Amino acid sequence: METWFHKFNHDYFGAGLPLPILKTSTARTQLGQMSCKRATRWGRTKYADFTIKLTTYYDMTERQAQNVLLHEMIHYSIAYTGLKDTAPHGLFFRGIADRLNRQYGWDIKATTTTQGWKKAATAPPRARRRPATYLILALEMKDNRHFLSVVNPRYARQIDRRLSRLAEVEHYGWYASSDATFDHMPMVRSLRGKRVSQDEYENRLAVMQQVVMQ
Repeated sequence: METWFHKFNHDYFGAGLPLPILKTSTARTQLGQMSCKRATRWGRTKYADFTIKLTTYYDMTERQAQNVLLHEMIHYSIAYTGLKDTAPHGLFFRGIADRLNRQYGWDIKATTTTQGWKKAATAPPRARRRPATYLILALEMKDNRHFLSVVNPRYARQIDRRLSRLAEVEHYGWYASSDATFDHMPMVRSLRGKRVSQDEYENRLAVMQQVVMQ
């Protein structure tokens, strides 16, 4: 990104743009983003900390990624030079984009559809919303094995009824926890969990709030 930025800055923007913060993101709905901090004092607005991000969510060709970078550099140029455009992709933006497209063969667009675009092999799965407090099942077996589960509350009563009929269960209990450690455990709908040592099991129970299943 930095190599492309310097080349495009020299070729198309008169080398007038300072190097911004360059980052990648995993955004699915934004191919690129230009952001900055804005402060207004005595009626004057100053911009700082310009940042350009490009997503790595899609399997873009180099040419596609360059078009996205140029799109964000136009936004950067407009903000940095203090121009007041008529809209986010207003007259100034479209004028610069049209000139670059005509003169240099680029394909810079105000909006780009990603329909049919392939997800990159390294793109992470879409994040699932996690609750602020987890319902934890702590399970001790008669053979001295210990398990912890993050349980979907909708299935807790069903699991509880099953547990009450299992002869191999020595003891079990329900607990509430907001410990971020449980962020990495799946939220189960059936009787399964992570086996832990007795020390970890007892340490977890000591800091969790017990829940009485109604």
